[in-house]
Amino acid sequence: MSKQSFLKGTLILIIAGFFTKLLGFINRIVMARILGPEGVGLYMMAIPTMLLLLTLTQMGLPVAIAKLVAEAEARNEAYRIKKILVVSLAITGVLSIFFTISLLLLAPIIATTLLTDTRAIYPLYAIIPIVPIIALSSVLRGYFQGLQNMKPTAYGQVIEQIVRITLVAVLSLAFLPLGIEYAAAGAMLSAICGELASLLYMVYLFKAKKPFRFRKHFFSSMKGEKKTFSDLLTIALPTTGSRLIGTTALFFEPIVVAQSLALAGTATIIATKQYGLLVGYVVPLLTLPTFITYSLSVSLLPNLSEAVAQQKHTLVHHRLEQAIRISLLSGGICVVILYVFASELMTIMYHAPEAASLLKIMAPFALFLYLQGPLQAALQALNYAKVSMMNSLIGAIIKTGAIFALASNPSFGIMGAALAIVVGFVLVTLLHFASIAKTTGFFFHIVPIIKMTLLIVATGLLAKLLNDTLLLSLSYTVRTIINIGLTTTFYLLGMFSLQLITKAELRLFTRKK
Repeated sequence: MSKQSFLKGTLILIIAGFFTKLLGFINRIVMARILGPEGVGLYMMAIPTMLLLLTLTQMGLPVAIAKLVAEAEARNEAYRIKKILVVSLAITGVLSIFFTISLLLLAPIIATTLLTDTRAIYPLYAIIPIVPIIALSSVLRGYFQGLQNMKPTAYGQVIEQIVRITLVAVLSLAFLPLGIEYAAAGAMLSAICGELASLLYMVYLFKAKKPFRFRKHFFSSMKGEKKTFSDLLTIALPTTGSRLIGTTALFFEPIVVAQSLALAGTATIIATKQYGLLVGYVVPLLTLPTFITYSLSVSLLPNLSEAVAQQKHTLVHHRLEQAIRISLLSGGICVVILYVFASELMTIMYHAPEAASLLKIMAPFALFLYLQGPLQAALQALNYAKVSMMNSLIGAIIKTGAIFALASNPSFGIMGAALAIVVGFVLVTLLHFASIAKTTGFFFHIVPIIKMTLLIVATGLLAKLLNDTLLLSLSYTVRTIINIGLTTTFYLLGMFSLQLITKAELRLFTRKK
């Protein structure tokens, strides 16, 4: 089975992530045009519940599987890999059954009591089938990532989005005559179909490429495997804790926002629309560069685990420096574009210029968000998953408190929720970086930071100048696209001129390990 180097594996995931994000945005635009802010708000109210259930079902096993499989592969222990998969599937299988039944029973209570909008019950019911699907696919993704083969993950993401975007309009429009809540449930069903298609692809690939007979002695492979179970949980539980904190905070986010806006005197329907603007329009655009940082995180985990096992401390620092630098560079241009062209992007994509103020206030701080994924992956690879969990807990508590304090104030309203979300990811990122610096002695050289700061500021000034003065006679959309293109070109030229990405690193993207 093919194995890629750190940079080549990252590149594969970045390319797939780019197409996935592009298709995802098309999907969101289609959904926004059909459902409107109110329907998107209902759809997004169900998403945190889904993420919470998936976190509980997966139990951090994808990270644990990737780490243990990488170590077993280095020692050519195929039977050990089989045991890891068998135990992981048993755990996720039992958990998926339990939480599927739990959601079926609790959905009415969540919709009626917690979310304050009884219509949310329909998208909540629609997410039930996705729990066992993602539970199985997460185990297979962890297996392939542990082998440092990023192609199945990359292709699976693209397949998932293609199926989703193919069905979202069909299912949403089919259910729309029944009501906006049914249309939101139809959009959720399209996501489930996409995940199922991705799972079927990975199952096919696994059956074709596995180096051992998987079904033979499947149940007997679990006997006496307390060590494998213990090894998995040692890594998985702190990872789950960290993700559970994040998804639990996300689960309570629409609840706290809804209750806070109600205290501020905002009507339920208006609050749902405002929440839809924030998390359905602004946040997805803000998280656009995370497909790059996610790719870095996925490649970084097994790569750093291998380097730590071999006690290659210099390589550990080098990989950390590369991941942080690429995250900052990819995030820098996105921050500039999202800030300067906020009104244009919201108008062109969603016909919602009223959301531009939310995007504008959050964009400058998004650079911290883009660093968070690679830093968390580094802590997990370095066996500091518990530290990552505590950092996430601190950030979640402060963010949730800030949402209640700010959003319930009539002077802030939904803008307060946006500010609180920013506070959360800035704090967690700073804590992650401080933890890595303390435990490994890692530090980032000041010269690249100065170069990147100057480049981002210069690009921002140029973008503002172009947006205010250039091509004003052209149509709104065409002018915006050209200005963004010129801004990006200037940024890329500056990046290479300042040697923030070297030619040697570019050659490594195509070199086999």
